[in-house]
Amino acid sequence: MSCESAASIVTHLDSRRYDVVAVKISVAGRWRISGPDFPSRGRLPEADRLRSIWGTLERLRDVDIVLPALHGCHGQDGTIQSLLELARLPYVGNGTLASAAGMDREYARKLLAAAGLTVPDGVVLRAGRSDLTTAEKERLGLPVFVKPARAGSSLHVSTVDSWDDLAAAIAAARRIDPKVLVETAVRGRKIGIGVLETPDGAVHVSPPLDSTALEVPASVDQQTLVRLDRVARQAFAALDCTGLLRVTCFVDADGEVVVNEVNTFPRFTSASPYPRMWQAAGLDYPELLDTLIQTALRRRSGNQK
Repeated sequence: MSCESAASIVTHLDSRRYDVVAVKISVAGRWRISGPDFPSRGRLPEADRLRSIWGTLERLRDVDIVLPALHGCHGQDGTIQSLLELARLPYVGNGTLASAAGMDREYARKLLAAAGLTVPDGVVLRAGRSDLTTAEKERLGLPVFVKPARAGSSLHVSTVDSWDDLAAAIAAARRIDPKVLVETAVRGRKIGIGVLETPDGAVHVSPPLDSTALEVPASVDQQTLVRLDRVARQAFAALDCTGLLRVTCFVDADGEVVVNEVNTFPRFTSASPYPRMWQAAGLDYPELLDTLIQTALRRRSGNQK
């Protein structure tokens, strides 16, 4: 997914405004650097190969801004963000805290709940614990979702309709992360919302997207639209976000909004939900990229958070 996002970004950046230095990380952890025509496959000249991330950071000393188009662990969980900060390389998007908290379902939901937002009820199982108590099962009810606490928004998620299947679902999630979340199923429409910060510091909310039908704007009444806007802004502030955020909610029959997931760097091809939401707002993909870059540059020059 990261390569798809990066390739789409490089393709759509305005070459009249930006000189692109592309960096690729192989599955084996090898770092490679090249120009905008960086091949997605095949071998590179030996000169383009770097021994480590430290060599890459040194080669990037002269760039104005880094756009870390990385998804999942070690990409959007604060790891690369902290390294960029240590190297004093400015970058697009969320900082270390927001990235780390957004990637961890347990702590993201604690921060969101502390800000007054509604989140699904759940139980966190740390290493060494592989079952729920009777009281917890009664509280959550069936079905429940079993998820690794720190993984992609839809990866390795199991639906459990019988408590007899819980142990296998926990074991499957634990192959990805020793910390597992078991949460109650929330009934309602799954709606996505995009949040975007602009160079003047203003925070904007996109039209909603029906995550099941992939319809944007989603058909919702005005009252629900106002609630979604408020929830998105509150989530952005609660996680101390900068630049962007995607919020996925459930909207029940009464119009109540439950925050299910946050994503501090969502998939970023031109056809991905986050860019599509902004396209529905009149901001096309190249303009969206430009906004994110200019916002990061403004933050750098103004020494903002």
